[in-house]
Amino acid sequence: MTVCDDAAHAFAESFGGEPDGVWCAPGRVNIIGEHVDYAGGLCLPIALPQITAAAVRRRTDGRIRMVSAGFDRVEIDPGSLLGSTRVAGWAAYVVGVVYALDPPGCEGLDIAIASNVPVGAGLSSSAALEAAVALASAELFGLPTDDVGRDRLARACVVAENDYAGAPTGGMDQQIALRGRAGHALLLDCADDTVEHVPFDPEAQGMTILVVDTRTAHRLVDGQYGDRRRAVDDAARMLGSALRDAPSVDGLEDPVLRRRARHVVTEIGRVRAAADALRAGRVQDLGPVLDASHRSLRDDFEVSCIELDTAVDAARRAGALGARMVGGGFGGSAIVLCELTRVAAIAAAVTAAAARHGFPAPGFLRAAPAGAAHRCR
Repeated sequence: MTVCDDAAHAFAESFGGEPDGVWCAPGRVNIIGEHVDYAGGLCLPIALPQITAAAVRRRTDGRIRMVSAGFDRVEIDPGSLLGSTRVAGWAAYVVGVVYALDPPGCEGLDIAIASNVPVGAGLSSSAALEAAVALASAELFGLPTDDVGRDRLARACVVAENDYAGAPTGGMDQQIALRGRAGHALLLDCADDTVEHVPFDPEAQGMTILVVDTRTAHRLVDGQYGDRRRAVDDAARMLGSALRDAPSVDGLEDPVLRRRARHVVTEIGRVRAAADALRAGRVQDLGPVLDASHRSLRDDFEVSCIELDTAVDAARRAGALGARMVGGGFGGSAIVLCELTRVAAIAAAVTAAAARHGFPAPGFLRAAPAGAAHRCR
């Protein structure tokens, strides 16, 4: 069965009958542009084939009932969360979307979730969940779902993540989940959410993006992510401009703030270089850009960890064209740009390096740019 079939089956088992429909949204991996979305920078993510599906049916009693494999079933009484941000666990992402959208005529929902996006791997399982529920709510209650409408849905998902789930993330994950395009990377300007779909087909040139899940779960609500975001905001305030517009960060006296700001400024430059390379069809030129990004995230932004560094270093030694950590950091995944003929050797080298350090055996998947959230049943 597909993930969408799994969601429909879970719905029938939990709630009885058929859902009004099943909607799905992809996970994502960010090729370049990490920790710059909340600074109004540029990033270049792709949507993954791995998806989260939501089987949804309207109710008339104001109640929201939710079920997902591996998690407790949750029921929210009518009106109990209206205007409140006190939501616990995975249900916060779902309820937050519904209340952020406040779709006209919504008097409750039954929702069953299924997913094959790895949780805690830095592949944005939370945004995939939010986007699937947002698109379902929009289509069921007549909200716009064209590109402008999807931008609004993405913004509501950010509210859900920030205000209900308590994760102070930017909007990149939600934008790619709702606005991605198969065979393309999404060049997203986070200052105004304008997008450019840049063709990206590494396998046509004998290369691939290999995602390495270190199986070291990360958490974005444990304070460190929020600390980085506050540092970026503080640096911008002291410089008197958005970091993307700052001519230099040398005026920052605090060495920590200077390093944080330097990462943002140089990372935005790397996004521009990567987009230029893809427009010219030079996928191999991404390699040095990925390497430079990892050094910056490790040394200036300090969001890497030994498991990620070990995976990246092993991949490079085994012949990768470039590699870096992805996502919020402090665990999760890395990406490796490599020739198709080197995939097996690189995976073996990364696995062996993890074993030598006593780390969990990593997981691997090849990232082919997929499409955005859609109705699947």
